[in-house]
Amino acid sequence: MYTTSTALLEAMREAGVRYLFANLGSDHSGIIEALARARAEGREQELPTLITCPNEMVALSAAHGHAQLSGVAQGVLVHVECGTQALGGAVHNAAKGRVPVLIVAGTSPATQEGEAPGSRNEFIHWIQDVFDQRGLVRGYMRYDNEIRLGANVKQIVNRALQFAHSEPKGPVYLTAAREVLEADVEPVRIDRAEWPALAAGALTAQDATLVAEELARARRPLIVTSYVGRNPAAVGELVRLCGRLGAGVLESVPNRFNFPPSDPLHQGSQWNEKRQNPALAEADTILVLDSDVPWIPLLNRPRADARILHIDTDPLKQQMPLWYIHARHAFRADAATALRQINERLDTMALDPEAVRERAAHYARRHAARCAELARLERPSGEVITPEYLTACVREAIGEEAIVLSEGVTNFHHISNHVGRVRPATLFAAGGGSLGWNGGAAIGAKLARPDSLIVALTGDGSYLFSIPSTVHWIARRYRTPFLQIIYNNQGWRAPKFSTLGVHPEGFASRAEDIGVSFAPPPDYAGIAAAAGGADGQTVRRPEELQPALERALRVVRAERRCAVIDAWLAPL
Repeated sequence: MYTTSTALLEAMREAGVRYLFANLGSDHSGIIEALARARAEGREQELPTLITCPNEMVALSAAHGHAQLSGVAQGVLVHVECGTQALGGAVHNAAKGRVPVLIVAGTSPATQEGEAPGSRNEFIHWIQDVFDQRGLVRGYMRYDNEIRLGANVKQIVNRALQFAHSEPKGPVYLTAAREVLEADVEPVRIDRAEWPALAAGALTAQDATLVAEELARARRPLIVTSYVGRNPAAVGELVRLCGRLGAGVLESVPNRFNFPPSDPLHQGSQWNEKRQNPALAEADTILVLDSDVPWIPLLNRPRADARILHIDTDPLKQQMPLWYIHARHAFRADAATALRQINERLDTMALDPEAVRERAAHYARRHAARCAELARLERPSGEVITPEYLTACVREAIGEEAIVLSEGVTNFHHISNHVGRVRPATLFAAGGGSLGWNGGAAIGAKLARPDSLIVALTGDGSYLFSIPSTVHWIARRYRTPFLQIIYNNQGWRAPKFSTLGVHPEGFASRAEDIGVSFAPPPDYAGIAAAAGGADGQTVRRPEELQPALERALRVVRAERRCAVIDAWLAPL
């Protein structure tokens, strides 16, 4: 009774997969039997823990959130091509966010007359048989393959995870027919050390010298980054580099904690704001470091004669058909490694201390002015809750060590500017553009860091996309309480803003209803309470926020239940 399914599950656990987020189907009978037998024999610890997920988007988002904190791919199990397609937007997020995840899907049985155990015995086995199931997601995967024999299933799993954990990281996808998963096999033992993730790339000595010299002689050196903080070690190296050069740091569409916002060299973040960023406009040398969208040229671009350097694990942006930033030099390297090399090269160079002081003072003045403006915006304004005030209240309530998941969409920039994280690996976004990541990600994050406070900040649209009924049911069943704050502006602002950006004086700009309003709004807090016993509060006035946060945090910490605050902002 040692089957391919048993070997598959063992391979996962041996590779560090602690959780299998599963949406089960008829193709998984062998896996269900292997898990049940392990439980009956007291061997549960030898296999991943099954987390039942009634929705595939939530399952993959949970694995995504876990991997962001743990650095280790977790498993997702889905039902044939139907479950694969239901992963949809979450596949996009894992691919674009460069997050390692192992996805396994069954396929319809390959036999229909009992030729092997698991042969077709339900009508859906004909309906769910498609020509190229792996092709549904191949464009997003780092690797895809079919398990054809139980004899080498462990080799296939470790080959897949080798891709998932090598830069550029990302999801991988395996399939297996039901007969294969049911087949008896001889137990297999392999040496996992034979499938290591590839070591991070480095700059050549010549390239490290070039970058160091370009930055050192610049009058206004600027670092632009989006996700250098994926490796917390890179944050310290970046702080060291900027401090010794007096170089500013601008975060463009940040999806990680990248640089301390309290550092005088921090020049803030930029998202879709329709303005030219002054730090970008004046920089004469720009190092783009781990960024997919360092600027939006139609709205905001470097000066024409700026010298642009680019370091990234994927400087070609191989999944982006249109991409260029006019870089004079581009290097494929791990950011932490490259920054350490550049710092070592600077150790041997004679820097002009007066130039460094002048640069640092210039950026510090800009930083101080920005901080003063942010403080002004955080003050309550009348009877309406502003996103700035809401985020500031959350910041003060949750403390420095809480882990924040940001999916505020049109409030992304407010969250980035005011959430005030001060520690690496305490701020995360999906890294992609398919909404609904935050709920499942909070579950995965809590499983990865059970002693941490997890706080999910979400727009009302992305809350609905997250399948909250499934999210809060899972959170209650598996005891993964988190605090969720809904930035409720009663509709989709993003498509409205996009339309006005193209047609500022068009018919849509004058129409009362363009199909983006959620009025009358759902009872968001009630959904979470009904589905998962969460504590739900609806807050409409600024003075109600702090008491609501105090109550919500008591619920999460003391009662081990989720808490949801539906905070009403100014409507569309």
